[in-house]
Amino acid sequence: MIRVILVDDHEMVRMGLAAYLSTEDDIEVVGEAANGEEGARLAAQLQPDVVLMDLVMEGMDGVEATRRIREVCPSAKVIVLTSFLDDEKVYPVIEAGAFSYLLKTSRAAEIVRAIRAAVAGEPVLESRVASKIMARFREEQKPLPHEQLTPRELEVLKLIGQGLSNQEIADKLFIGIKTVKTHVSNILSKLQVEDRTQAAIYVHTHKLL
Repeated sequence: MIRVILVDDHEMVRMGLAAYLSTEDDIEVVGEAANGEEGARLAAQLQPDVVLMDLVMEGMDGVEATRRIREVCPSAKVIVLTSFLDDEKVYPVIEAGAFSYLLKTSRAAEIVRAIRAAVAGEPVLESRVASKIMARFREEQKPLPHEQLTPRELEVLKLIGQGLSNQEIADKLFIGIKTVKTHVSNILSKLQVEDRTQAAIYVHTHKLL
């Protein structure tokens, strides 16, 4: 039997979910909470398999409640069931330990499938949430601008950061002034900065020295 706790500040939502889930032979609603603090307390007490979690509630919200539940009941899978798709809602609750993320517009059968999938270790994400997470992952995987520089360009950039002029860089590296100018031009383009001053600021901002 899959033991479930419902956490939502709308009584009608809890009643509707409880009524539908009670028709499933393998699911039992063992507790209901009207806010995050109560939900975390019930999770610690009842040790459920799954927690259906609303996000926006008075007092402790769903993000903090999810974090607390993961601490007091690590085995529980938290399934977010909300009306919100905002970035400031999605990312924090996923980072807090939410296992799945559904919208309240989901069909009841989809929620049941998500509960069973969670117990089987298979997360279910609303398609737009999955797209957001993938987009953020791709963004985080993009290399930093200076990581696209050649070893020589990086060397020149660091010397710019030290305040050396083109001629001083040429003398230090034993290369021609034209070559230095070419490197500087490539560096500014790759870093997407306008001048040497901004390049120097970039060096210090990213602690390249």
